[in-house]
Amino acid sequence: MTEPETARLGARIRAYRNMRRMTVRGLAVEAKASPSFISQLERGHSSASIGMLRRIATALGLTVADLFNEDDALGPRVVRRSARPELPTAPGTRKYLISQRPLQNLEVYAGELDPGTSTGDEPYSHGESQEILLVLRGRITIWLGPAGSASPQVLGPGDSVEYRTSVPHRVANEGDEPAEVIWMISPPTPA
Repeated sequence: MTEPETARLGARIRAYRNMRRMTVRGLAVEAKASPSFISQLERGHSSASIGMLRRIATALGLTVADLFNEDDALGPRVVRRSARPELPTAPGTRKYLISQRPLQNLEVYAGELDPGTSTGDEPYSHGESQEILLVLRGRITIWLGPAGSASPQVLGPGDSVEYRTSVPHRVANEGDEPAEVIWMISPPTPA
């Protein structure tokens, strides 16, 4: 890589790290590198092997290609409903990624829960971000907190709840009709 390319790569890594609210030390731990190496890389004073770039990209919730893609800020990115990537979920539920990779400041998912289904039997947590759940259609019940100690909140169309992604949470459709929800997470949580 040329010096300018190395500098641009380092600047992109720093920008993604800052968007994720990660420290140099935090990225170094996740990528199994030294903080001084990450600092030198971000300043364009060092280059990295493909293996190291893979670990850095994974720690940032990206692909190696994302680290080199300079076209992601060129304008609006349209996602057609039929083209939404579907994520694996519990039976009777569907979760679609609306925000496109590489995720920058916000991660958005559309969810559908059939009657009698949930995000799983146990509450789950992910990262340390802010999450908002908005109900578009139907009714859902959300539990916030560790299993057995969380009190349920019933939400209907237009209702929302905000919480930290580190708080164990579980969503269920205990109603008789399908429910549609939107999850918004900022900053994006690591993959």
